[in-house]
Amino acid sequence: MQRPILVTGADGFIGSHLAEQLIKAGYPVRAMTLYNSFNSWGWLDNSIYIHDMEIISGDIRDPFFCQQAVKGCSSVFNLAALIAIPYSYQAPASYVATNIEGTVNLLQAARSEETEHFIQTSTSEVYGTARYTPIDEEHPLQPQSPYSASKISSDSMALSYYNSFSLPVTIARPFNTYGPRQSARAVIPTIITQIAAGQKTIQLGDLSPTRDFNFVEDTCNGLISLLGKEQTIGEVINIGSNTEISILDTVQKIRNIMKSDVDIIHDSNRIRPEKSEVHRLVCDNRKMLRLTGYKHKVSLEEGLRKTIEWFSHPENLSRYKADRYNV
Repeated sequence: MQRPILVTGADGFIGSHLAEQLIKAGYPVRAMTLYNSFNSWGWLDNSIYIHDMEIISGDIRDPFFCQQAVKGCSSVFNLAALIAIPYSYQAPASYVATNIEGTVNLLQAARSEETEHFIQTSTSEVYGTARYTPIDEEHPLQPQSPYSASKISSDSMALSYYNSFSLPVTIARPFNTYGPRQSARAVIPTIITQIAAGQKTIQLGDLSPTRDFNFVEDTCNGLISLLGKEQTIGEVINIGSNTEISILDTVQKIRNIMKSDVDIIHDSNRIRPEKSEVHRLVCDNRKMLRLTGYKHKVSLEEGLRKTIEWFSHPENLSRYKADRYNV
């Protein structure tokens, strides 16, 4: 029988979509969710594929649990992480414990189990504000927040296991992913949920930064395209669209689609510290195309429409507190 693929962080935004898309592609999946007393599996609770997965609940901060989680798996997609940048200013040690120490626990478990492929999910935030564009994998790394510093460290630990122990590691570096189920701490859900909730004004931070937005389906298919490919081992690979758009222009696109004339209010609480703001991100995806043949397929317009449709459904919108700033 084919050995399962472990997806950590499977209860979260990208992780839940990835687990589902792996199932649809015919892979057996062991989905790891964060243990909690509510017995909640996060976004997987309502997944139509829930009975096709093996669900385990635990915490990557525990090395003994990680050993059991990885046991018998052919490959690991590590998506378990703390990712909210504003919260990383308040609780940086939590990011060290989860993003760095947790990754080491999984790497060590994968090494002892002779795992065939360990895909470490990184983030474009590690590049900081672009020194040149588009941003390729050789771009300098700039720790402009405790979050990005923790991801730079976890990526380095993963590559050290490749160099030191020949663990087959790939660093997947997605640029800004959006779509259904995303936390409202991210800008696109923040805009949509406030408009969908009927607010006359919406509160936002800096509107000038540019981002390379990618629909979650594209990010997940990009991750899957790396799986088992020898040419991706030991490599850092960007996943992005090679396009950029400002936050202000993104707001305007969403307002147009939702037929809203909502006004924007500047909220100073949503502004990052001056040296911490990443002002420009745009992906150079040529390496991804060369090594895997994969490139993004969903346009921003189409992805936004799908995202708006999901968030506008009353049952989904009710899960969000549109009137409160989500750190």
